[in-house]
Amino acid sequence: MNTEAIILRDLGIGYTTKHGVITVAEDINGTICSRELTCLLGANGVGKSTLLRTLSAFQPKIQGEIMIGGRDLSDWTDKELSRLIGVVLTEKPDVRNMTVRELVSLGRSPYTGFWGTYSKEDLQIVDEAISLVGIDLLSRRMVHTLSDGERQKVMIAKALAQQTPVIYLDEPTAFLDYPSKVEVLQLLRRISREAGKTIFLSTHDVELALQLADVVWLMTRGERMAIGSPKTLAKQGDLGRFIEREGISFDPETLTIRVKRND
Repeated sequence: MNTEAIILRDLGIGYTTKHGVITVAEDINGTICSRELTCLLGANGVGKSTLLRTLSAFQPKIQGEIMIGGRDLSDWTDKELSRLIGVVLTEKPDVRNMTVRELVSLGRSPYTGFWGTYSKEDLQIVDEAISLVGIDLLSRRMVHTLSDGERQKVMIAKALAQQTPVIYLDEPTAFLDYPSKVEVLQLLRRISREAGKTIFLSTHDVELALQLADVVWLMTRGERMAIGSPKTLAKQGDLGRFIEREGISFDPETLTIRVKRND
């Protein structure tokens, strides 16, 4: 059963400079549910990364509420947040002399105490995360020898080993070839269901998101956040307005994008 995991009420996001507060987006209202893959779409510079950083408590909100588990995000301690939210960023991990299993094990850091000693239960959780992502054969490989797609799966496994109910991902398919993009999004969709996670990610891979997402959040500068299933947003015309321009058309029935050839 899908449950309301994260509720945003009149949320304003932005950042503070020496000249004052710069608001990137405001009046964001929406609910992110567990057991659903929710994809955040929008043009470059519209505020997707700012929204993810705010939801992750990496930067403060400007106004409004971010409710998780009946509490505002600002009421959770850092230790509590480390067991509540897992974050997978776009940046590639620059690590050497570390195996895949050792990197995934770092996801247990919120539970291992001052000395960072892993219990049998910790190691079992690490192995389960590796198995769920399907990278058992990579577990002894050195991280720096992996392809981009393999490395991304390792970072997802690390987030799973952290055992947080919520996982945010910022452009998880960036730098990947097309088959790897599909594989990663299919994996996240499966994890949302099998592990009961709340998964919210930003992506520029619009067509893939429309095929695999349960819910789409469409962020447009100066307008309300459009939220709904891909079919709903297509029927309402939100996706067409976002995608279509000269030489580019969108089919709301098949959720496909077509590019006009000029030759």
